[in-house]
Amino acid sequence: MYETLTWDVDADGIATLTLHRPDALNAFNLTMARELEQVFLTDARDDAVRAVVVTGSGRAFCAGMDLSAEGNVFGLDESLSPTPEEFRASYDQAPYDAGVRDTGGKVTLAIHALPKPVIAAINGPAVGIGATMTLGMDIRLASEKARIGFVFGRLGIVPEACSTWFLPRIVGIQQALEWVYSADILTAEQALAGRLVRSVHAPEDLLPAAYDLARSFVVDRSPVALGLAKRMLYRNGAAADPLEAHLTDSLAMYWTSIGDGNEGVAAFLEKRAPRFTSKASEIPAIE
Repeated sequence: MYETLTWDVDADGIATLTLHRPDALNAFNLTMARELEQVFLTDARDDAVRAVVVTGSGRAFCAGMDLSAEGNVFGLDESLSPTPEEFRASYDQAPYDAGVRDTGGKVTLAIHALPKPVIAAINGPAVGIGATMTLGMDIRLASEKARIGFVFGRLGIVPEACSTWFLPRIVGIQQALEWVYSADILTAEQALAGRLVRSVHAPEDLLPAAYDLARSFVVDRSPVALGLAKRMLYRNGAAADPLEAHLTDSLAMYWTSIGDGNEGVAAFLEKRAPRFTSKASEIPAIE
């Protein structure tokens, strides 16, 4: 189905998305960019999918951009000279959509918009886009063999894939600046100390830990409540005033209280597992 990825969904709705270019250390190319965006905009939005675990095939997670491509390796049109005003007004239209927009950013925006948990299981080297694509995921677990690097300064380019939005929110501005300035390769333990990853695991324990975590998020949980909570935490964590949180909280509480909330309360009172019937594809508007 895909050239650079594999996709599998188990009985609990836990999907495994594997970056699959093992001979190239799963290096990111334009085909992988298109396929990742498609997965998160289509396959992952199927209501049968409850959570997504992302990992790499072989000994790497993703060794960064494939720099062997001819021409502009990032797939950008070097004949264009967009002003900020022109680009912002037409960024999603030709020629800017394909010729100027960062392909990694399109991927992380698709990941971020998915109303379901997304967990990175970083099994080996993850540098450049291999590191920044994980920032749009909700939680990162790392193997002891993981090596993570925001190495853009070594290439004369800037951090991409919306990472200047995600990274400071995850690790703080001081840590983000140090890692970007230095462009060093971090060990798994350094990434843990900097709060980039949640936990570090022996290689053989990494995927089981990721699956256990994903299952704990979705089994006997409401898909709509989960999706709304994800949206609210990201949105309200960056809001200017708590009133914004109050307004979205109020609408979300209203819709869930007359939906899965009824079943959740009944299950609690009857001391049984809930039987939620909502679908992530039917999340109501709250903003």
